[in-house]
Amino acid sequence: MEVTNYMKMTIAGYSKNESLARMCVAAFAAQLDPTIEEISDIKSAVSEAVTNCIVHAYPDRIGDILIQLRIVGKDSLYIKIKDSGVGIPDVKKAMEPLFTTSPETERAGLGFAVMESFMDKLSVRSTVGRGTTVTMVKRLNGRNEQTER
Repeated sequence: MEVTNYMKMTIAGYSKNESLARMCVAAFAAQLDPTIEEISDIKSAVSEAVTNCIVHAYPDRIGDILIQLRIVGKDSLYIKIKDSGVGIPDVKKAMEPLFTTSPETERAGLGFAVMESFMDKLSVRSTVGRGTTVTMVKRLNGRNEQTER
């Protein structure tokens, strides 16, 4: 499939930048004419991924969060969110619902489960001491299919 557009941005891992990331991704996705539900799904998944970077990847400092977006074909949005933080020792365990490394902060441990529920595909790669990359794919077909009928 052909990449028809792309975008890359780096934000500082401040909590206030989570909403910036969410809105920028939503604005980029708007060119695919998503439904309100689709845009809400995208914003929720991005919010969870960026919040994970802020809270878990950089527990004792502010680090960079790289966000890469690609539109592939007529209807697929690829989102990659990458940090250079502490990494995840056991990705499989971390992706289990209710697992959290920060129980003292009242974290629910549902970040990856939320991302997975809103996206068509979720992939997590991590190396301890080097960071984590979350890749998500959302196929947007709400308005496109209705228009083509």
